Amino acid sequence: MPADPRAVLTRPAPEPDRTVAYGDHPDQIADLRLPAGSGPARPLVVVVHGGFWRAEYDRRHTGPMAAALAALGHPVAQLEYRRTGQPGGGWPNTFTDVLTGVAELPRLAAAAMPGRVSAAAPILVGHSAGGHLALYVAGTAPATVDGVLALAPVADLGEAYRRDLDSGAVAALLGGGPAEFPERYATADPRSLVPVQTRSVVVHGALDRQVPVAMSRSFVAEARAVGTDITLVELAECEHFGLIDPESAAWPVIVDVLQSLHDDQQPIDAASPTR
Repeated sequence: MPADPRAVLTRPAPEPDRTVAYGDHPDQIADLRLPAGSGPARPLVVVVHGGFWRAEYDRRHTGPMAAALAALGHPVAQLEYRRTGQPGGGWPNTFTDVLTGVAELPRLAAAAMPGRVSAAAPILVGHSAGGHLALYVAGTAPATVDGVLALAPVADLGEAYRRDLDSGAVAALLGGGPAEFPERYATADPRSLVPVQTRSVVVHGALDRQVPVAMSRSFVAEARAVGTDITLVELAECEHFGLIDPESAAWPVIVDVLQSLHDDQQPIDAASPTR
């Protein structure tokens, strides 16, 4: 494990190849990265960044991850969206931005990177709050996405509110708690959206101090019980940020799981050893 796992958040990355807009707001944009090599067109990988939905965290901290995925031959889009702490952020615009972006980006990316993006629905890779948003898209608009890789997702908004994750992050996102806005929690919480029709894999580090791994264990168990094609891969020696760090010991697992989704194979078996 790196001496400072958070170092990936500020590590320099190559500039994106293109930036496209999926709406009129300055944050309704995505950075695109061309896949390395000259292979056939592949499905777009849409990276949805975390940061507890807050304005101080944007798509740029996923630059190292996105560049590494592009180097492996994936066309990549780093999705931006309105966040709490800025005008228009939070409910409902954070959610509608992500739904719109995911729906529009395959077309926009195919036009910006001719011959490199296939017509297939994209695969979403979301980290932390971005993992929540990826699961939300899969549960709300499953036809727009072909697979989800949720990395340490905030998969239970009610529990995250009760635990006061990141000092009120969920209340800031939804305007208050479940007792005040039950309809918002019912609409936005992945636990309320199962069974999900999209193939999904959740990867979570057992040493995570930002988003407790117990949240993913509970969510995946409940989702599987009602028929969702979802698997949990728990990494015994990983914390929160190693999941998006190409220099971490966890990175080969992330690459393998993403490839399994691309290959349209059954994701890693739930009985496989915890790493």
